[in-house]
Amino acid sequence: MMGKFLGGFIVISALAAGAALYYLQVYGFYQEVDAPADGVELIMLGSAQGEVIPTDDFQAIDADSSPIRYRACFTTPYSLALMTETFQMVEDMTPRNAPNWFDCFNAEAIANELAAGTALTFLSQKNIHYGVDRVVAITEDGRGYVWHELNDCGEKAYDGTVVGEECPALPTAPTE
Repeated sequence: MMGKFLGGFIVISALAAGAALYYLQVYGFYQEVDAPADGVELIMLGSAQGEVIPTDDFQAIDADSSPIRYRACFTTPYSLALMTETFQMVEDMTPRNAPNWFDCFNAEAIANELAAGTALTFLSQKNIHYGVDRVVAITEDGRGYVWHELNDCGEKAYDGTVVGEECPALPTAPTE
């Protein structure tokens, strides 16, 4: 009788721990983010200066648990032709998945539009967190999507490779 009780307790504990882990990963750490005051910022061609583009219907989520959990969706009146003549493009970007409940951001659909050439990606902010850039994809019909992507310095820092001189100094942990 004691063995059945212990076995049942272990199974129930494992199910509860699994459910808690799932909830924390998919829902627990995310919070909604307010829209930027002016709009989404993109880096202009030939400079490191950003310019804000107008946006409507802005929705965003973020989590303090990781610098790459940021996702946002919006619309803009700017055309792709104007944007390619004005802002720095980035190549070979693939959007990261968002939680299923954040239904405006479908990484697979965005990736398909990028592959078809009906959407383009632009640099929004370099090193928004150490080794992480903010990327914006804009579609032909003015839908915009934002996510964070590891840059070369971030990939080196997180995989243990020597970072090198071309990267900014690694942040140091605060001392007490």
